[in-house]
Amino acid sequence: MDHAVRAGIALVAGLAGAFLLRLLLRWLAGHAGRTRWGGDDVMVDALRTVVPWLAVAGGVSGAAAALPLTRTVQHNVNQVLTVVLIFVATLTAARVVTGLVRTVTTSRSGVAGSATIFVNITRILVLAIGFLVVLQTLGISIAPMLTALGVGGLAVALALQDTLANLFAGIHILASKTVQPGDYIQLSSGEEGYVEDINWRQTTVRELSNNLVVIPNGQLAKSNMTNFMRPEQQLTILVQAGVAYDSDLEQVERVTMEVVAEVMTETTGAVPDHEPAVRFHTFGDSRIGFTVILGVGEFSDQYRIKHEFIKRLHRRYREEGIRIPAPARTVALQQGAVVIPQQRPGGDTAERSAHDPFRAGADQEIS
Repeated sequence: MDHAVRAGIALVAGLAGAFLLRLLLRWLAGHAGRTRWGGDDVMVDALRTVVPWLAVAGGVSGAAAALPLTRTVQHNVNQVLTVVLIFVATLTAARVVTGLVRTVTTSRSGVAGSATIFVNITRILVLAIGFLVVLQTLGISIAPMLTALGVGGLAVALALQDTLANLFAGIHILASKTVQPGDYIQLSSGEEGYVEDINWRQTTVRELSNNLVVIPNGQLAKSNMTNFMRPEQQLTILVQAGVAYDSDLEQVERVTMEVVAEVMTETTGAVPDHEPAVRFHTFGDSRIGFTVILGVGEFSDQYRIKHEFIKRLHRRYREEGIRIPAPARTVALQQGAVVIPQQRPGGDTAERSAHDPFRAGADQEIS
């Protein structure tokens, strides 16, 4: 009877300790949530899982020690408790390490902010180490298993060449910092958008239309790519325009710069500190062409800024009497009989075209 009472007291003490420790850790989690660093939140959240289990395991171990069990049963109970604790500690360690990795990557610029490839690799390594420790605790030798894994890993590597190529391509992309989640990229094959995530197999890109494009890491590593977020997020855009030959170019430049200053200060996404410029460059067929250089905060802002600039510039030119000519084209066709010459062997295509009255028409462009 005394043994059962002591065992019950030990078990109840373990459960009560687990409950009190959980309340304490909940209080600590509230304080950790008010700090700027996210690592303390990760560690407290992980401790909320493992510490109560430690208290329960201690209570069960004390109850087993109080009971008159045989040495074999006592050994088996202790071994089961040890395996459970290792399992819980492994899961907790995986949560802590992956949480810290995610916290570090999201808090540093130039590091993979939401790339799950690092998180997944870290989790797999921690779980594998915990599994090997469990086997060693149970008395199972892990040396033959490691040898078998080494031999079998070669066969698996040969069978999963594409998968491994994508895995190492993703690691290379992230390690070289050429592409990070959040960057706006454009591939030579035409795909473009914001990088959402880079995992062990593929890169997810969100287009401006909000559609997702999935690109294998190997293809991304081999493609010619433009990253519009690196080395700087701010961009310089060019807007082409033109005015009539009878325009006062000094007035055109002054009015254009006034419109640029207005757009830069009133439009979301513009960069007011960027120095704009107007550069005349072409004597065209019907106009004098020039380029307006503007600064934008990021790639997607250029569409809004171009829209506002062209709209306001057109209205201001109309108010100032500055003319934007439109090219006109007149096509005259010569009337006559259609003659289709006989094709001779080795005949010249240009010679046949010379007898075609429709090809003999004259194009005249007027300004």
